[in-house]
Amino acid sequence: MPELPEVEALRAFLDSRLVGKEIVRVLPLTVNVLKTYDPPLSALEGTTVTAVARHGKYLDIVTAGAGAGAGADADAGAGGARGTRDVGGLHLAVHLARAGWLRWKDSFSGAPPRPGKGPLAWRTVLAEGDGFDLTEAGTAKRLAVHLVRDPADVPGIARLGPDPLDAAFDRAAFARLLAGERRQIKGALRDQRLIAGIGNAYSDEILHAARMSPFKPVKNLSEDEITGLYEALRTTLGDAVERSRGVAAGGLKAEKKTGLRVHGRTGEACPVCGDTIREVSFSDSSLQYCPTCQTGGRPLADRRMSRLLK
Repeated sequence: MPELPEVEALRAFLDSRLVGKEIVRVLPLTVNVLKTYDPPLSALEGTTVTAVARHGKYLDIVTAGAGAGAGADADAGAGGARGTRDVGGLHLAVHLARAGWLRWKDSFSGAPPRPGKGPLAWRTVLAEGDGFDLTEAGTAKRLAVHLVRDPADVPGIARLGPDPLDAAFDRAAFARLLAGERRQIKGALRDQRLIAGIGNAYSDEILHAARMSPFKPVKNLSEDEITGLYEALRTTLGDAVERSRGVAAGGLKAEKKTGLRVHGRTGEACPVCGDTIREVSFSDSSLQYCPTCQTGGRPLADRRMSRLLK
């Protein structure tokens, strides 16, 4: 699943290619990809892109003019809740879900694609003939597109917690979020209502950098552990964003994989200590960790409720 660093890189990629350009056609190509009906898609056609923002794992393409109404607030920037709040334009909000991706097209063939054929879920065509496709692999179709007048009208955006790369997200703000939490730290980090943008992969990476068990209860964290976890979070995400900066959309998946130390590397050697990276599997996901770095050398039981909580 694309997480904060990849979505931020996609935001920057699209910002450099979309701003100032007119949208002439949008085509939903799977039955459930479009989650809204008001405003209609026809209102988007003829509008001009004024900014591309990000809210957690959501992309937000902001437009103004024609059917969108007068002027949009173009204070986009990179941060989650710091994205735009529009006063008259439209927002095309995209969540790529687990298997979705964005593919830039310099041109399109003359014949429009047939709905329901292959992984193609959405097409946006610009006046100059270029644009982008949204694709989704697999049979579980979760990619979502919303056309709204305000990003807060998208339920998933309205529920987001603070963006961890926002300047206001300091150690004190992080500690306040964790206060009263009774979950294990892995689950807390992945909760978009608590912190926006972190998913399965980067929660593994953050916990490895912090030398912390994914099953450690948040309530048992010491002040020093909170500080170490905060520093690992900021460094891990910040470094991933920097690695992805300037990478074209087609290269972001490979860039993400090369930068991961433990996630998706079961059976490989830990780059820090050399121990074998292990895995805990769940019904719909898995996590990876290093026993030496994170659990005192002891392997975690391969079930959701491990007894190794320290």
